[in-house]
Amino acid sequence: MCADAAVSLAILAKAPIPGRAKTRLIPALGPVGAARLHARLLRRTLAVACHALPPARITLWTALDPDHPLFLELAEQHGIMLRPQPEGDLGERMHRALSQSGGPAMVIGSDCPALSPALLAACAGRLKNHDAVCLPAEDGGYGLIGVRHPDPRLFDDIAWGSGSVMAETRERIAALGWRLACPATVWDVDRPEDLARLSAACPALL
Repeated sequence: MCADAAVSLAILAKAPIPGRAKTRLIPALGPVGAARLHARLLRRTLAVACHALPPARITLWTALDPDHPLFLELAEQHGIMLRPQPEGDLGERMHRALSQSGGPAMVIGSDCPALSPALLAACAGRLKNHDAVCLPAEDGGYGLIGVRHPDPRLFDDIAWGSGSVMAETRERIAALGWRLACPATVWDVDRPEDLARLSAACPALL
């Protein structure tokens, strides 16, 4: 199932380095276990993305170790592009990733098991007649944001990591006069209490 090839996708991901990836899961899984889960989630995210969009339109924006073997393996396996994440807070990095596409683009992380090829394709399709698309997350953030034309004001003064990220983003979108589509609400894997749900939804990842 391929979405409109004109829409690009940026995936932001850390290298699966024990002690530095999925740190909030370390109390439940230990540093090595958390890093392994992060790697599995990233592999799944890439597989889902490549079923929704042409690989040439997908860029994996890497952090911690841009030359990590997993990144190189995924690039070769799927035919995607690798770029190191720039400096700055999450909003600055997302804006940079969206801006590099030169056209409509979406950005995601790697920890949202609710993403599917159909949902990614639906989000890309919404950008044909909406200025922005989001997948609000149950924790108050979002699992995806996409725009027809990137604008840094979309990410100004957002309390990243808080439960108000989606609400603040809606305010920014309204201030810009944009039309927003939210095709679905999703959930992600951030905290130990998310692991039971992950086990039920995607047991192969644990």
